[in-house]
Amino acid sequence: MNPTDPQLFDGLFQVNGATRLYGTIGDPIRQLRMTGLMSQVFAATGVNAVWLPFEGGPDLLPLMLDALAKMRNLGGFTVTIPHKTAMLNLVGRATPRAQAAGSVNVVRRDPDGMVVGDNVDGLGFVRGLEAQGHRVKGASVWLVGLGGAGGAIAAALCEAGVGRLLVTELQEARAGKAIDRLLSHYPDVPVAEVGTPPKGIHIAINATALGLRPDDPQAFDPMTLDPDVVVADVIMSPIETPLLTRARTHGRRIHYGRHMLDHQVPLYLDWFGIDTKGIDIIRLVRSIG
Repeated sequence: MNPTDPQLFDGLFQVNGATRLYGTIGDPIRQLRMTGLMSQVFAATGVNAVWLPFEGGPDLLPLMLDALAKMRNLGGFTVTIPHKTAMLNLVGRATPRAQAAGSVNVVRRDPDGMVVGDNVDGLGFVRGLEAQGHRVKGASVWLVGLGGAGGAIAAALCEAGVGRLLVTELQEARAGKAIDRLLSHYPDVPVAEVGTPPKGIHIAINATALGLRPDDPQAFDPMTLDPDVVVADVIMSPIETPLLTRARTHGRRIHYGRHMLDHQVPLYLDWFGIDTKGIDIIRLVRSIG
């Protein structure tokens, strides 16, 4: 066997000199599922690569990005809490989609050494909604939270042609900037800020971090919404947050955060230029669990 070829041991590749490095940068990083998930995806697709956790706070972010950008065997990385917004101004170039979102969640190192950022949070979330049978085009949507994930979802909803987007954000300055950005990029979509749960909506989305911890307050009370509203959450762990449990037990339709990840992974691989050889990545991700 060629020493640069990947060697498979117990379903995972042995690292060698030709192994490409990928990972996720965030703080904290211990809750991350991507390291185990992507290792199995790489093994199933025959890619000689590993997925690593890169943990560091905001003060270290510019230094970490500079160091990673200099590593010629770096393929790229995803970005999680709390760095998505800051990353937009640190990458060498950002796609129009990332600019509309106001944040970056995936970065690659191009052959010329340039680090380029995109954001597929929102696109993955919208594709997940549609795959579960929830119509997005023309829908009236309420989105709570306009941080890294929320801003990306807002942009993707507008791009998908929602009929109306209502947003709620506790940080007033963040809300104003996000709405201005959305109206600039998507002038044909009505976007407005609301302070209380609205009526006449089809989908309500929690895009905040509330629900990660058992003692978190709920982002909103689903019982204040119309009975036929779909209640969605971006949080992936726990799979069913207290918000979704309350909605489900009172007869509301719910949508899990993990559906976003199912549809993000193929987008990550495409962004990194990884050939999946015709493998159904979404089915593979679901089978891994």
